[in-house]
This record gives sequence, C-alpha cells and structure tokens, in this order.
Amino acid sequence: MPGFVSENKRFREPNMCLSNLVMQDTPIRSKSYRSLTSLVVDDFDSPILPGLPDDIAKHCLALVPRSNFPVMSGVCKKWRHFIQSKELITVRQLAGVLEEWLYVLTTDSQGKPSHWEVLDCLGRKHHILPSMPGPMGYGFGVVVLSGKLLVIGGYSVTSGTSVASEDVYQYDSCLNRWGKLASLNVARHDFACAEVSGMIYAVGGFGIDGSSLSSAEVYNPDTDTWTLIESLRRPRYGCFACGFEGKLYVMGGRSSFTIGNSKFVDVYDPEKHTWCEMKNGCVMVTAHAVLEKKLFCLEWKNQRKLSIYNPEDNSWEMVQIPLTGSTSIKFRFGILGEKLLLFSLEEEPGYRTLLYDPNATPGSEWQTSEVKPSGPCFCCVTIKV
Repeated sequence: MPGFVSENKRFREPNMCLSNLVMQDTPIRSKSYRSLTSLVVDDFDSPILPGLPDDIAKHCLALVPRSNFPVMSGVCKKWRHFIQSKELITVRQLAGVLEEWLYVLTTDSQGKPSHWEVLDCLGRKHHILPSMPGPMGYGFGVVVLSGKLLVIGGYSVTSGTSVASEDVYQYDSCLNRWGKLASLNVARHDFACAEVSGMIYAVGGFGIDGSSLSSAEVYNPDTDTWTLIESLRRPRYGCFACGFEGKLYVMGGRSSFTIGNSKFVDVYDPEKHTWCEMKNGCVMVTAHAVLEKKLFCLEWKNQRKLSIYNPEDNSWEMVQIPLTGSTSIKFRFGILGEKLLLFSLEEEPGYRTLLYDPNATPGSEWQTSEVKPSGPCFCCVTIKV
C-alpha cells in the first residue's frame, strides 16, 4: 500500500510538523500506520490535526495527492468524512490541485467482462476499479456527482429474460470502493439521466414489463432519496439528457407517439417543476458530451460529423471529423482539459485518439492524442477531485 507524500513545504510548521504525519515514497508499514492513527482519535469533537485550526488542517489534507486518499480515510472517521465530502473538492479547487482523471468502461482482447479503468491526463493507465456489485448490466445510466461515479438502473439477462433494475451504485473515487444508494422508484433501462445543480434526474426509458416510460424522478444526494416529478408528455426511450443553465434537456431517442426518431426536446425547469417542449433537437445519438456550455453529439446516420448544439439560440453547427483508419469506426466521447476526445468503439490497429479543441485557431482544431484505453470505449466520464 503506497504512502502519501507532502507536496507543500508550508507543512513544516513549528506546532505541528507534518513530516511525522506524511510519509515519504515508501510503503506504509504497520508501525507507521499506528503512529498515524495515534495522532487523531475517532472523535468528531476533536481537531482534524492537533495544534491546527480545522480550516488549515483541511487545506493540508487536501494538498495530499488523490491516489493516497483511500489510505488516509482509514486514519479516523473525521478524516474519512472530509475526504468523502463536497468540501474536499472545493478546497482542492481553491488550492489549484484538482486532478482530472478519465474513467473508461472497456474490455480486453481476451474477452474478459467489461470493467472500469482509470487514465490520467497523459493516458497512462493507473488502475482498474473494483468490480461493481450486482449482476452484469446493460442499458444503465452513468452520471458524475461530487467526484463520485453513479451507475443507475439498466437491465440484466436471467435465463434468457431481460429484467429491468431499480438499483443504483456509487463508486467513491477517493475511497476506491463501491456502495449502494437508494433505489429508483421505477425500474428502468435505456433512459436519459443527467446532473443538474447537484441533483440527478432519470427520465423515460423502458420499464420492468418492457413498456416505454414517461415517468421521471430526481435524486437528492443529501437525503439519499429519489422523488417522482412531473412526467413527460409522452413516453420516450433510447434518449439522453444534459444540463444547461439549471435546466434539464432531454433529446434523441424515440417516442411511442412519433413515427421513427424524435426531434423534440423536452426541457424541465426544476424551479417551476414543469416541462416545456422545443423543436430542433437531434435524433438517434450514439455519443454525446457537454463542453463549454455546448452539446457535442454524433448521430447514428452521420458518424463523420460533430453536431454542436448551442442552447442560447437553439442552433446547431456541423463540423467534419477527419477520417483516420477505417471509415466504419464509431466513436465514444471523453473530455479532458476542456477538449473533446474521440475514442474508438471497435478494436482498430494503429488507431490514435482524435482530439477536438473548440478554442484552437481555425484549421488547427483537430489533433491526435496519446490518451487511449486498453480496449474499445463503451463509456467514458471525467472526474475532477
């Protein structure tokens, strides 16, 4: 188990020398670990670090590299509570030490089950996540909230029968472990989900009997509860969602009240608790990502153009994707450093990840990147902690 290292010389204060607390780049031995735990007791009334005000102590803990948080969480309950909190991200952001990592759902050439792996900004593989609890699922939703990865709903196949799930699992990137959250009110798969203003929304999809759904619900992380909200005007499935300016946008997919794909956009206002409807949406979307207050997506019938949506004026822009390798390659999106990454969905020898920089000078927006998962990318999210 690796030790954690101080990256700030200001730690060397006379009334609390953190050289006794923060080890060098050596494995943590039982003796060192006992000395750590002896410094802080499991008492929420005691200071985080003896001899320091809590705000300074939190700043000190936040400066430690994120890869060491799982070890630090074992020191005491108060440390673990801070490492799990939203406040940790705020303190690290103010200190300028946020780390941006990619979490990619992939598989390997040996045909092993799909798994989540973690890549840093240079594309180096850090580690594979522990196996998610529950049966292998499909058609689930993935959302990032406060540095945590949520896997919502989906379906599993039992004895040849698909069974929709109401289960919700959370991976805590600071503790490197999975946990189970409150279940959905309605089991669903192939639905839309997104985070808006710190709340998670799940909309539409297919239900437990295979029928399409119009129901919608919202998750409050402070109370660990899902609450049903006003339903969509019509059932919708195979759709996706994103958040803009405090509102939820649901696009793409199909509706049982339309022929073929739906171009309508359902917009939910959390303050008014109401839905409204716009036209000029997109249809069957195979990849989507929100970057700099714009939506980037690929539509099923046009895999060689980026469709870029600006919610301010409800307009679309089309950008040609430069061909690399086989013209049959399909992409999944990732975001790193305010740039869009296009990962291959298939195994393609010699394929290099495409990178689109929306702020680059005209003509130089497209580049290639060394960031690449070990196998095809089924899903990718960015977590900043």
